[in-house]
Order: sequence, then structure tokens, then C-alpha cells
Amino acid sequence: MVSRTESQDATQACLDAIAAHDDTVHAMITVTAEAALRQAEAADKAAAQGRWLGLLHGMPMAVKDNIATAGVRTTAGSVFFTDHVPNENAPVVDRLMKAGAVMVGKATMHEFAFGIRSDNTVSPPCRNPWNPERVPGGSSGGSGAAVASDMCVGALGSDTGGSVRLPASINGISGLRPTHGRVPSHGSTPVSPSFDTIGPMARSVGDVARIFAVIAGYDSRDPHAVDRPLENFLPRLNDGIEGVRIGMPRNFYLKNLHPEIEIAVQQAAGVLEGLGAKLLEIDVPGAAEMQHWATIMIFADACAFHAERLTTHPEKFSKPVYDRMTTGHSFTAVDYANALRAREAWKNDLARTFGEIDILLSPTLPTLVPPIAEDKSLLEATRDATRNTYAGAFGQLPGLSVPCGFSSDGLPIGLQLEAAWWNDPLLLRAGHAYQGPTDWHLRRPPLG
Repeated sequence: MVSRTESQDATQACLDAIAAHDDTVHAMITVTAEAALRQAEAADKAAAQGRWLGLLHGMPMAVKDNIATAGVRTTAGSVFFTDHVPNENAPVVDRLMKAGAVMVGKATMHEFAFGIRSDNTVSPPCRNPWNPERVPGGSSGGSGAAVASDMCVGALGSDTGGSVRLPASINGISGLRPTHGRVPSHGSTPVSPSFDTIGPMARSVGDVARIFAVIAGYDSRDPHAVDRPLENFLPRLNDGIEGVRIGMPRNFYLKNLHPEIEIAVQQAAGVLEGLGAKLLEIDVPGAAEMQHWATIMIFADACAFHAERLTTHPEKFSKPVYDRMTTGHSFTAVDYANALRAREAWKNDLARTFGEIDILLSPTLPTLVPPIAEDKSLLEATRDATRNTYAGAFGQLPGLSVPCGFSSDGLPIGLQLEAAWWNDPLLLRAGHAYQGPTDWHLRRPPLG
């Protein structure tokens, strides 16, 4: 049973971390301290009465600021919505609350979820807690930095082309992009609806799995949601990965890596093999072209959603986001149609690939964590960072990032595991197994 003050103590510890470190990290846009302490007190009272509120009983959580929260402002990182306060929760937030979670506030993000750096026009730019001169990843950088800084235990992010997995990797935590359609995105400011999905983030894959089990499920308000029941997979989380076939791609994913990234990923593969998995070399045809096709759809969809804002108030966008987003205006309807045909072919190729293997392995970020003050444009920086994450998102696959080491400059390295559609539980089982003999996810950044 949960102790009489366990939820309140955990929540207060997170609020103390926010007070101590957020002036440096800037992970939170809005902090809901009073409401969080009330929710934590209610959780402890329920525990004292012998009542369990659900899988997330008393877990302090942050919610990315593009996900609607009733009565709490939701800005999407843009001055267009600085004072926007929704009347209703997004379905995922209702599900968190019903499962006993405690919301400590809204995590910062890149403006309109459209970049790798987590800069926006509402709050100070987010910083990496491992080194404030490095990016925290994006667009869910605030969610990743908040978990890494112990400002919360779990968080929600959203992933269009890597926006959960990359901040998870860069901040040294775990993050899941669910199969597209598994978790409803209703109530979340979109980038590209056929890519977007809300995903859970936490230090441990075990906590990621619990959050995922809570937020997954059909909602008819989301036209992209799929009415497919999620099995009760949590009792099998400890079943291990004996005999699981893990593909080591000969092409694209493992090419042109920073040497330290390559070593860490190969060592992680060795750990998985030691746990009973079978490592198989495999080709993934067409992978190198998928970022191009994904870019067309994502940028065109973003331009369509923001068409009126881009036309009537371009000055309210930051210049980097405006310049990157309006690249979508250069694509034609024929380009978009060709991208749709490319996705159909890619999903057929992926189906064949996952007939030979169960999990595809790669580094989440193939480079060292970029510095804040780099010369690259936002377009170039995000393109380089998402090299290994766009292809899976284009195919609407589930993908999990888990910490697998550190570079010599003290920044985390992430391992990406992807599986066929609806095999999210397999990824979580593999990630959980990997975290048994490793402790990368338990390391804390050197915050004062």
C-alpha cells in the first residue's frame, strides 16, 4: 500500500526541483503547484483508506504544452496562444487523471512543435540539463528535460518525426512513439495528423509502459485513431527477449555515425544478445529516401494548418520556424501525391522487413548532441537530427528510445528500437529487459 504521504512527498520533491533548477533549464512553461499538491493529498488519502486510484497513483507528471488541459493555459509555444486556456482536457489528460496521476505543470516545447531546439515565443529557450550549452532536443524538449531534472517522474510529449524519441535520447531518459492511431491526438495542436502521436516519457521503460497502458485506446473524436484493443501487456513486461530477432541494418541507419555513437550502440546490441535476442544483419530497402518524402508531407500539412496565421500575422512566428515551415509552400499537389505513393510502398517494404525480424535497431540520434550556438539553420539542424527517426514515423511505426551510454563530452546517447505496427508491447519488453543489467537511465545530470 502507498504510505500516507508518499504522493505528497514525491510531488513536493518535483516542485522543489522545479524551483531549484528551472531558472537554468527552463523546462516548464506553466507550473500548477497548488493543484498538484491537492491531487497528491487526495491520492494519499485514498491510499490511507485502502483505495488505489490506478496505474499512475500519485505519479507526478508534466504535460507538453500543445496538449489541452482544462483551466490551465496551453500555448503550443506560440504567442498566438499565450493566454489560451482550454475548457476541456485532451483525452490523454483525462486518462492520466483517472489513473491517479498528479500534474505538476505544462512542459515547454519548440514553437508549434516544429523544431529540434525547443525554442519558442512564449518562454525562455529550454536548455539541456546535462550541459546548458547543448540543445535539449525537440520538439518535446521540455518534457525530456523535466524528467531528466527530476521535475516530474513521467511526462507526455508528442512525436511527428522524432519529437519524443530525440528529446528522450538527448536528455538520457526513455520515450515511446506509439503506433500511429494507438493513442488519440485529439486536443493536441497538430503538425501533420497522419504522423502525429502523443507518447510517454520517463526514466525507466517500466514507467513508460504504465503511462502508455493508461493513455492508449480509441477515441472517436480523433479521425486517425484506430479502434484496436490493447492487450494487458504489463504482466508480461518481465518475460525477457529470448529468441527475439533484432535487425542490425547494413544500410543507412548505422552508416556515417559518430564513432562514439557507433561504439555505444554496438555495445547495447551486445547486451541485448546476451539477454537471448538474436542479432541479424538485414537490409532495409529505400530507408535513405524516406526522410525526403516525409518532409514533403509534414511541411505541407503544417502550412495547411497554419495557413491563415502564416498569411495574416507572419511576424508572430519566430523567424527560424517561419522560414522552416514555409518551405512547405514550395511543394506541389503532385509532390504530395507522390509522397503518399512512397508511403504506401514503404509500408509494404516494412511489412516484408518485419517478416524477417521483430525489432529494428539503430541510434536515435546519429550525431553528438548539437550545441545551442551552432551555425546551422533550424531546417538543417532538424534535418540532420531526424535522420533515423523520420523513416519510422513516415511508416507510422512504434519506436522506443532508451539511454545506452554517454559520449566523451558527457552527453547521453540513445538506442532506438522499432517494431511492426501494434507491437509497442514488444518494444517495451525489450527496453525493460535492456534496463535490467544497465543503469544508463538512472544517471542524473550535474545540476547544482
